[in-house]
Parts: sequence; structure tokens; C-alpha cells
Amino acid sequence: MARRIRRIVAASEWAKNQTDRLVLGPSEFRDLISGRRRSVSAALLRTVLAGLEVPYTAAVRYRNWHFDTSRATVTKVEVPVISVGNLTLGGTGKTPAVEWLARWFDERGVRVGIVSRGYGTKTGVPNDEALELAEKLPQIPHVLDPDRVRGARKAIDEFGCQLLLLDDGFQHRRLARDFDLVLIDALEPFGYEHVFPRGTLREPLTGWRRASAFMLTRSEMIDEALRNQIRERALTFAPQALWLEATHAPQSLRNVRGGELPLSTFVDLPVAAFCGIGNPRGFRHALARSGFDVLAVREFADHFPYPASEATALAHWVDGLGVPAAICTFKDLVKIGPRWPGKTPLWALSARLELLTGQAAFEVQLEALRQQALARVLR
Repeated sequence: MARRIRRIVAASEWAKNQTDRLVLGPSEFRDLISGRRRSVSAALLRTVLAGLEVPYTAAVRYRNWHFDTSRATVTKVEVPVISVGNLTLGGTGKTPAVEWLARWFDERGVRVGIVSRGYGTKTGVPNDEALELAEKLPQIPHVLDPDRVRGARKAIDEFGCQLLLLDDGFQHRRLARDFDLVLIDALEPFGYEHVFPRGTLREPLTGWRRASAFMLTRSEMIDEALRNQIRERALTFAPQALWLEATHAPQSLRNVRGGELPLSTFVDLPVAAFCGIGNPRGFRHALARSGFDVLAVREFADHFPYPASEATALAHWVDGLGVPAAICTFKDLVKIGPRWPGKTPLWALSARLELLTGQAAFEVQLEALRQQALARVLR
């Protein structure tokens, strides 16, 4: 057993060194694990990652077994909880989905709050998703706490929340939820059929059986036949689940000072673009959908903090291209925008989630949760 552990550790260090040496960005990592990257070194690295997948998957299965068999403690709070999560690493559009739900309940008189782990959060400094939601939903309380149960109680006790949205909560099972919304990215719905680090699955696909509803995001990017294939496979795990299809529709361009421009402002003009998100393909698609002539794109890791040196280098690169604008995601703007050192104006592509399929049935479920939330106040 000790020898096996030493081998896993050595292989992990080798894989990390190879990844660091190759300086893999999000798209390059996907090229590697999908098999699109073809070379001897890439094949060897995939083999090592497949070996590391085994103990990781075993640990995830063991943890889920504990929750499934009630051997792990699950805490139920006194208000309805809706979890918004996914089965793959990053990039499925959780933040727009949380925003959509928060607006839905807020507009119908429910004091809704958001609880998230706060990935990458420093003491006293919110992370990019929290900054984005605060900008778009300033009236909605957002509690960041790695202990979701403690965060939920804070949202209820200190902010008087009647319903909670658990952001990125599908794998965080200590807090009981009344509804599990699971997002599926149309661009890579099955995580390349492997659990991390060999693929992008956070847990095996069997985890889908816990879903109350599936939402296929970026559904407009694939044809109807492929959407139906994904739907059929997902529903084999959770036949009871609702099926929704959604798109992230570009709305406008926004800057850090609150200025807003129509998308047509830079249509057919050369622009520079960059992003630090889980799946850059979605951003590239949104740029093309908006009609921009993208001269060059740079990609950074998800939750990239944009330190001063990197921000300066990025601004220098943009200014050197001689374009009228640089475009990023809203998630990037809230981090780098306030200290953007470039001469070229920086704008974020602001998009909003729109449901294309299943909205009526979904709202029936949401209305039941709304009534449950309001009933607590009426007692």
C-alpha cells in the first residue's frame, strides 16, 4: 500500500511538472485530455493522468456512499435551498443561472440570499463571482463561507433570507437542499468521459441521479440531434428530472464605470479579447455571435487574479495591436477593470441567461418553493 501511494505521489509530481513546463491554458488542457493533442509526450501524460484518476474517483465514490447511506451528517435549515451546480469543472454558466433565479424570486417578493464557498477568496476580499453578482444584484445578500451550513445560517439569521441559492453546491452535500439544478455544458457534456485529472468530471456520471432538473447551457451551439442525445443520456440517470435548455444571450458592452454601449458599436471592427474562465470556447462563441472581428485572443486560467505585472503586460499587448477596444468577460472586468493600465478602452461582454425549453414546467417547481418560503413568514 505504501509503495502504491509513493507511486501515485511521484506520478502526480511528474504530471504537474509536465503541465507546468507545457504551460497549458484551459483550451490546451482540453486539447490534451480530449486526445486532440497528438504526440508521444501527450500520450504519456494522458496515461499518467488516467492512473491518477483511479484514486481520485475512488475517494469521490466513497464520500458519496457516506452521504447516500446516511453515514455522513446532512443539515436541514428552516428555509428552502436550491443548489445550482454541475458535474464538470467550471465553465457551465452557474453564475448567470444563479442570477436568473435570484431575480425570479426577488421580483416575486421573496427575500432570497446566495451562499457560496468563495473559491479563491482572500480574507475580506470577495472572489470574482461574488463581485460580478454584487454588481448585477446589489440588493441580494451573498454569504461566502467554505462551511456552507454556517453560511446558510448566517444568511437566515443576519439577513432574514427566506430562500437560499447554493452556488456551485452539487458536490457540497452537508447542506440539505430542496431542489438540485444541474447544469450541463453543451460543448463538453460528459467531461470527456473521465473524472479529473484525466477528464473534467468532478465525479462519475452516476452522480446525475441526484438531479431535480438538468439545464443544458449554450444549447444553441449544437444541433437538435445532439441535444436530444445528451438529454436521453442524462435522463437515464434521473428520469424524474426536468429538462431545460438555455443560452447565454449577449446583451451589451459595459465598462467598470458603469457605462454601457450597444453590441453594434464595434461590429466588424478589429478588437482584442481575453478571458480567465473555465471554458473559453463559450466566450469565443459569444464574441462571434455578437459580430466582432477578433484580431487576437489570450486565455488565462479560471479565476485568474490578474496581478499587477500581468495586467501591465496584457495592457501593453492590447495597446500594441492598435485596436479600438479590448473585450473581456464580466467576470474578468470586476477584477482587472478598476486597475486597467492600458490606453485602449476595456469593455466586458454582458450576457444574460435565457431559457429556450422547459421554462413553464420549471416555474411550476419554483412557485412551489416560493410558496414554501413565504409560508414560514406567515406562521
